[in-house]
Amino acid sequence: MKQIALITGASGGIGSAIAAKFAVSGYAVVLQYNTNHAAVENLIASFPADTDYLCLSCDLTDSDAIQTMVSEIHRRIGTISILVNCAGVALKQKLFSETTDAEYRLIFDTNVRSMMQLTRLLSEDLRRNHGAVVNISSMWGVSGASCEVLYSASKAAVIGFTKALAKELAPSDVTVNAVAPGLIQTAMNQHLSKADLDAFCAETPLNRLGTPEDVAEAVFYLATARFVTGQVLCCDGGYTM
Repeated sequence: MKQIALITGASGGIGSAIAAKFAVSGYAVVLQYNTNHAAVENLIASFPADTDYLCLSCDLTDSDAIQTMVSEIHRRIGTISILVNCAGVALKQKLFSETTDAEYRLIFDTNVRSMMQLTRLLSEDLRRNHGAVVNISSMWGVSGASCEVLYSASKAAVIGFTKALAKELAPSDVTVNAVAPGLIQTAMNQHLSKADLDAFCAETPLNRLGTPEDVAEAVFYLATARFVTGQVLCCDGGYTM
């Protein structure tokens, strides 16, 4: 019987690459997205013909919607063995003094609270299946970024959650790790100018931007490495080393 991997944010650049990696590796996949159904349909079209999948639209800022999604997963496809918490949002760069309470709630509800709630609701699945959790943080969660304080703080919270939960679930043979991507070629970074991107590449030891597939490889490694837990794998071309 196929193991089932749930990937949140599967309509995004990184999430779709992660989902594709699990699909071609023989996993059944559950794809969570918010509103971009067309992107998920395109993703499914790239899967091997024998892939088992389930697509669910869910607003992760809505606690009741998360609960409903978990119930649907159990009813329609089964229990989860691998959870990849990939969904996330960022703000346009601005001074912390200019941020609002609404932006704070958006960032932390999406990037932190929803991840914690979903992991908690699936914790029994993970214990039963000796599963794995991989959370997507950011290099800014490791080092912090000026004018991205709320985002950096939320991604640092992901790291703290990862390390603590790894200790708690280790006796149940469940691994919990995080990937901290650097600057990846996705829609989230399309607002950056060519000059900005060139300057960033010049500061990156590998001298290029990352791809969603780079992150997917890191996630898949951590999801399947059974003697690695509580780790943060920086997938940033050496930027933060």
